[in-house]
Amino acid sequence: MSVIVTDLGFGADDWHGMFVASDQLAAGDCNAPGLDLATDAAVEHLSGKLDRVTLIRVTFPSFADGRGFTIARQLRLIGYRGRLRAAGHVIADQYAMARRSGFDEVEIDDDLAARQPEPQWLARADWRAHDYQSRLRGA
Repeated sequence: MSVIVTDLGFGADDWHGMFVASDQLAAGDCNAPGLDLATDAAVEHLSGKLDRVTLIRVTFPSFADGRGFTIARQLRLIGYRGRLRAAGHVIADQYAMARRSGFDEVEIDDDLAARQPEPQWLARADWRAHDYQSRLRGA
């Protein structure tokens, strides 16, 4: 089972669609509303092919692997406006970065939710107020 983390805290996964790999979508082999992306995926070949994709899930293999944040930013820059989910090894300390880079939510497993309970994630939910660039600008 998994837990979905948003700015409001923990919730159940309301996604009931299927996911396909990016190579299937890029080849035009599918019409699935959900897309799974690995952190080594090339996003540029997806430009113009995301109009029917409702949810993209970027899988983080390790909390030390930050490539998923770059992928989220690239997806937003090429115009993806749908739901964007970070999944896997994302920790509470990374929640603000996930939101700033373009993710709407984070999917974690029950074990991580037990080790890092909801209050730890909610402490980072005000992600707009705590970025270092605003502090440097004096805003």
